[in-house]
Amino acid sequence: MSTIVVGHVSTPEGTAALDWALTHASSTASHLVVVASDSPHPDVSPEDVVSQLEARLTDAGVQGEVIHFVGSSGAADSILDHAERTDAALVVIGQRRRSPVGKIVLGSTSQRVLLEADCPVVAVKAPR
Repeated sequence: MSTIVVGHVSTPEGTAALDWALTHASSTASHLVVVASDSPHPDVSPEDVVSQLEARLTDAGVQGEVIHFVGSSGAADSILDHAERTDAALVVIGQRRRSPVGKIVLGSTSQRVLLEADCPVVAVKAPR
């Protein structure tokens, strides 16, 4: 069984990445590792975030796990670390739409994951 690692943050882009990863994991019978990097609201605990994301996996019929990254290492480090640890076949990240000037430089997390991952990376945009 192959593994897919998806970086999740509570934004439209993070939701689009998770949706894409769930669909792909379901169709390929892959194990999904969700690396969640924040809470959607200051009053929502990391445990609640994990529970909500685990429910999404269960509802989609996808086997996997949710990891709430904590620490100063940053989202890119956490995504890359989990991709390496699980020998991931694929990493999925959300990508913000950028202005022409913003397109010159990707976000630092996206850029690091795209450049440093040892496996293919899919960057998903949120629907307009």
